[in-house]
Amino acid sequence: MEQRSRKRLGFFERYLTLWVFVCMVIGVGLGKFAPGITDALRGMEFGKGSQINVPIAVLIWLMIYPMMLKIDITSILDVRKKPKGLLVTLFVNWLVKPFSMALLGWLFFKHLYLPLIGEELANQYIAGVIILAAAPCTAMVFVWSYLTDGDPAYTLVQVSVNDLIMLVLFAPIVTLLVSGASTLAVPFKVLLYSVLIFIVIPLALGSLSRLLLIRAKGIEWFEKRYLAFFHPLTVIALLVTLVFIFAFQSENILGKSWHVVLIAVPILIQVYFNSGLTYGLMKVLKVPHNIASPGALIGASNFFELAVATAIALYGPGSGAALATVVGVLVEVPVMLSVCSFCNRTRGWFDPGDERICDG
Repeated sequence: MEQRSRKRLGFFERYLTLWVFVCMVIGVGLGKFAPGITDALRGMEFGKGSQINVPIAVLIWLMIYPMMLKIDITSILDVRKKPKGLLVTLFVNWLVKPFSMALLGWLFFKHLYLPLIGEELANQYIAGVIILAAAPCTAMVFVWSYLTDGDPAYTLVQVSVNDLIMLVLFAPIVTLLVSGASTLAVPFKVLLYSVLIFIVIPLALGSLSRLLLIRAKGIEWFEKRYLAFFHPLTVIALLVTLVFIFAFQSENILGKSWHVVLIAVPILIQVYFNSGLTYGLMKVLKVPHNIASPGALIGASNFFELAVATAIALYGPGSGAALATVVGVLVEVPVMLSVCSFCNRTRGWFDPGDERICDG
């Protein structure tokens, strides 16, 4: 099974960990040896003091808009026929994941790591990991689901519903948990702007584009031509975004490289805990494997594009909060591949007859 997964992995996805590392080297080098260019890019904002960086915002739009094009609002209605998998995913993503991350962040940064990092960075790192955990799912979930033979339609529904819930819950959860676990204030107005710019507008444009283009050109043209057109742009936007983020964080990464390891520990614990909890609950509730595995993957993944943009908008591109979300980017790929491998190896834990029932 593992061999089959490797054969089916695309060139970009197969070496994604390498691409992230290369982007880190280029970005850190840019920040170190071309500080003037880096400062100029960092200073390009949507209005003075908005903290919303123009280059990163444009690049994130190029990543988020194509993902929103895949959301078929009408397909969400069909989930009522087999709701258990979605209910488990929503329970873990919104009632467990952000709160468990807040607890782990408070434990590690405010207690275990406090003598090493100090109060100010502890608060910023807590804010960053909470923002990361409060933004579940990513476009890459479709790749990971594919590698575990996940049900593509159900995966789409799970991701779509989570994105819609983010419209309502992301801002209040971040505000509640960051204010409760740290001494940082959350500029709620700026947070709402982030939700509007990076979720509401792309979702509205994506839904409208999908409706009008399918009506005019047909579903086959939309999927094979229009969506396919954005794939290379999305890949390029992701890589350039990483270069910019690492450039903005070059001083932190070079000066506090061991902090990256410290931040990664609670993130890894939280990710594996939530993916394992999701997978275990799916098993107990007799959810078929082709729904359980994408559920575990969604529990392990983060909408890091939104998380990075929000951390930058709230606290600035050079903040500890932004660095914490960047660490989430660094650990995302190897973590997701390990969860994929585990799901493939444990396929036998699930009754294969359940998938036939689910498909019927």
